[in-house]
Amino acid sequence: MSSVSLDEVDRGILYVLQEDARNTTIADIAEHVDVSASTVRNRIERLEETGVIEGYYPKINYELANYPLHVLFVCSAPADEREELAVAALDRHGVVDVREMLTSTRNIYVEVVAVDTRDLTEITNDLAAVGFEIVSSEIVTNHYTRPWAEFDESE
Repeated sequence: MSSVSLDEVDRGILYVLQEDARNTTIADIAEHVDVSASTVRNRIERLEETGVIEGYYPKINYELANYPLHVLFVCSAPADEREELAVAALDRHGVVDVREMLTSTRNIYVEVVAVDTRDLTEITNDLAAVGFEIVSSEIVTNHYTRPWAEFDESE
């Protein structure tokens, strides 16, 4: 994977998109980075094509959506199977996010949502059957994010 050279305009665009991609217009971004709207459109297209922008995802409050159990499983997987298992986990019931870590143990973080403890037990058993050793499970109460400040040249 080769890196893409980002200039100050690209970084400014990324910063604004991280703040709120859904409710920010091309004109808003153009004003923030001090370029034309067509330049912003072209830059976003290039950032998407090169894989710098991988997608746009909603932030969901699972509890309000009637999925009251939001759990982070910290798992171990054999190093030579880690990537394969991480990708396979995404196809499992209840799994909404998988993070592959570089550490030798505790190297997969699997985020799941469930409707009740029975559902959560089924998800837990399914992950174990795939080949994960579940080291711990933590109930998620809140999740906070912010844009990476290095993309904001105006600060």
